[in-house]
Amino acid sequence: MQTAEVLPHLDYVLEGTDFEHLGEKSSGKVRDVYAQDVQGGRIIIVSTDRFTGFDRQLALVLFKGAVNTQLAQFWFEQTADIIPNHVLAVPDPNVLVAEKMTVLPVEMVVRGFITGVTNTALWKQYEQGRREFDGFTLPDGMHKNERLKQPVITPTTKFEAHDRPLSREEILGGMVTRSLWDEMCGAALALYERGQQVAAGRGLIIPDTKYEFGVNNDGGLRLIDEAHTPDSSRYWQLGTYQERMDNGQEPEYFDKEFLRIWFAERCDPYADEVLPAAPAQLVAELACRYVTIYKQLTGRAFHFDPTEPIGPRIEANLRPYRV
Repeated sequence: MQTAEVLPHLDYVLEGTDFEHLGEKSSGKVRDVYAQDVQGGRIIIVSTDRFTGFDRQLALVLFKGAVNTQLAQFWFEQTADIIPNHVLAVPDPNVLVAEKMTVLPVEMVVRGFITGVTNTALWKQYEQGRREFDGFTLPDGMHKNERLKQPVITPTTKFEAHDRPLSREEILGGMVTRSLWDEMCGAALALYERGQQVAAGRGLIIPDTKYEFGVNNDGGLRLIDEAHTPDSSRYWQLGTYQERMDNGQEPEYFDKEFLRIWFAERCDPYADEVLPAAPAQLVAELACRYVTIYKQLTGRAFHFDPTEPIGPRIEANLRPYRV
């Protein structure tokens, strides 16, 4: 799929939903969630096409919600032997039906490379002179996008308006128990290792990613939200990585980083009240990249019917879940 093919269809995006009879609705940065008191508690997770960065909505990107949902399903299947997940059904390309969990207040960010442009990014902090981190120390002389000797966990807050790094002392001071924290760390590192193995087999690198966990009614730890999607993970092409590093170039990105960089170079995305509008050409390019990632990772075709309104389609597919 080429950028020119996407441009005429940019109006087919899903900005948000307001479905009746699906339960109490809440909206996050990119998802609309409907909570239901059935089967011990379940939630309907609708992935929209909202694109965020720097804790703000930056654009609407065609295909984004569908790609993220279907890739999340793919990765939940790939990692089910490591840790159970919350998925009950996938009734629509944009929708997951999941078991309701007690969501843990810590996002587990796992990094295998030093990179990034946001305030919480490892490279940003390193560039500003920081070498000591909670649980690990980085040497002087590192370069952006360099591989770390071993993956590290840099946890952040889950429920605050802006992501904030968390220390283990703070986490164990009342956020989660030590035994649960140890289980979360073990699961996060195992998930990242599996993600790197699968991605490498398909010619990709996952430089960093984040995981969210919940606890079910029986106290069991579960992987929730998503895993290794372009929203939660960076992706680079493996085949060109070393050559581009040797030439002082950025890796070949196949994720949303290039649009983040576009904003970071033209404004202060954290402080400016009004941000420039993302160019349609770049938004279309990002849509193509989401589809490319999906096809490269799964080996499957991505189906899109531009004549089918996305909202009515989702509503029809969710009729069996009305309460």
